[in-house]
Amino acid sequence: MLQGFFQIALTLLIVVALTPILGDYLARVFMANKTILDPVMMPVEKFIYFLGGIDTQKDMTGRQYASAVLISNSAMAILVFVLLIFSAKLPLNPTHLKTPSWDTALHTTISFVVNGDLQHYSGETTMSYLAQVAALGFLMFVAPATGAGVGIAFIRGLTGRPLGNFYVDLTRFITRVLLPISLVGAVLLLMTGVPETFAPPATVTTLEGATQTIACGPVAHFESIKMLGENGGGFFAVNSAHPYENPNGASNLLEIVAQLCIPTAFIYTYGVFTGNKKQTWLLFWMVFAIFVVLITMSAVVEYQGNPLVNYRLGGQQPNLEGKEVRLGWAQTALFAVTTTGTMTGAANGAFDSLMPTTNFCTLVNMFLQVIWGSLGTGTAHLFIYLLLAMFLSSLMVGRSPEFLGRKIEKWEITLIGLVVLIHPLLILFPTSITLTFPNSLAGVNNPGFHGLIQVVYEYASAASGNGSRMAGLGNSQPASTALWWNLSTSLTLWAGRFIPIITLLLLADSMYHKKPTPMSSMTLQTDTNLFIGVTAATILILGILTFFPVLALGPLAEAFQLGIGQ
Repeated sequence: MLQGFFQIALTLLIVVALTPILGDYLARVFMANKTILDPVMMPVEKFIYFLGGIDTQKDMTGRQYASAVLISNSAMAILVFVLLIFSAKLPLNPTHLKTPSWDTALHTTISFVVNGDLQHYSGETTMSYLAQVAALGFLMFVAPATGAGVGIAFIRGLTGRPLGNFYVDLTRFITRVLLPISLVGAVLLLMTGVPETFAPPATVTTLEGATQTIACGPVAHFESIKMLGENGGGFFAVNSAHPYENPNGASNLLEIVAQLCIPTAFIYTYGVFTGNKKQTWLLFWMVFAIFVVLITMSAVVEYQGNPLVNYRLGGQQPNLEGKEVRLGWAQTALFAVTTTGTMTGAANGAFDSLMPTTNFCTLVNMFLQVIWGSLGTGTAHLFIYLLLAMFLSSLMVGRSPEFLGRKIEKWEITLIGLVVLIHPLLILFPTSITLTFPNSLAGVNNPGFHGLIQVVYEYASAASGNGSRMAGLGNSQPASTALWWNLSTSLTLWAGRFIPIITLLLLADSMYHKKPTPMSSMTLQTDTNLFIGVTAATILILGILTFFPVLALGPLAEAFQLGIGQ
């Protein structure tokens, strides 16, 4: 037990140590300050700007930035969809895999475009090497870079700066952050035993004399950007539980740190932009504290195990169902909370086999979207709650709500309300429709509380851009319900990504154009323990109470059911 918690603590310490280093570097990248990569990347970037006809000195308005995001992402979606539809006839298909169905191709395209990577297919039996590398691998760079661009544009607007140029932000984040770090990560994963090859699957004879086909492929670089960019889509069906994606404890540590390093650093980057490191660290420790509580809850219940199983065994045993023994209960619990907190969506164990309390924690992460949230936009969502806390606090004490010297008025509150309300709508509305027809639409094979969790989890994962999923649903071909799941979650994925992005950019643009007012003794300070406490309360009250009926009828009810069964 102590060893497991020591591993968790060591991982979190590494992340805390990396936060100011990478956060300062991100600020230098997006402020166009000098970096160590300038001699190599500046010529590359200038060539890209030349080919695209991009005026790097032209700042965009909120509407222009949002239009650039929508147009570029739609164009990339069309390109990738065409590649997937014709993948069977293209090179690098050594196993001669057939073209995926049109609805699977559409769902996969949208899922990877929005940085959700929710998979309704098995990678090694559906996607060719070309589809994995050229189509999905391409989106694994541009999708997180889109979120990072929106996040930094939002920070600029809040701090009174022009929003910048989307195409410049997209390019610089790929060339200066994702590409170099993912290359280093790929080499490190190669050293831990993750393969990188275009050779066809190997056919071997087992000890029993049977023939077995072992799928392989260019996994190391795919796995690296999958984690660093919070993508989460697995090269293989079982994702990071597969020994070729995550062979040992060293690779597991690398993958967890890769998931956390950029979203945690984004909060620090905000502090560099404002010049207020105190507020940055207060916000960081607030999110970190909630994160640690969720990890602790999950680790403790996974270590204690299933009460019904323990009762029959006559003693306490950790919950090892659906877990890789080489990783253990502690690393599975840490990975599950991390991957749903950062919206990566990868998995090193079966989420369907997690204890109800752990499922509660993973759902809370996806409901809140700020622990740590999706790359770039997760930090923006955090500040949505901070602005809302400022508005409510100011009303209670009779002061005019201001943030960084800019007034929060009717238009800003309308946009904030839209960001807060669209998320539960995109989860609860399709969930209600699906559960109305549990056999013809949902295909649920687990009755009772657990079946409810599976359906809610699928839409929560889609709406938040997480991409992890539980088993037990007919959402993969050739199930009769696969079409419903592909189309309904595609709509949820697209709306859950771009409606908040457009709203965030309009809000940032509005704050940028506000005439700043001088700070006074009557101004409500945001860098105090009291205000951070109010922000934390706002996040937990609004976030959890909105979904409390679902949590009560799902993981909480199942947890009580297990306790009663004991």
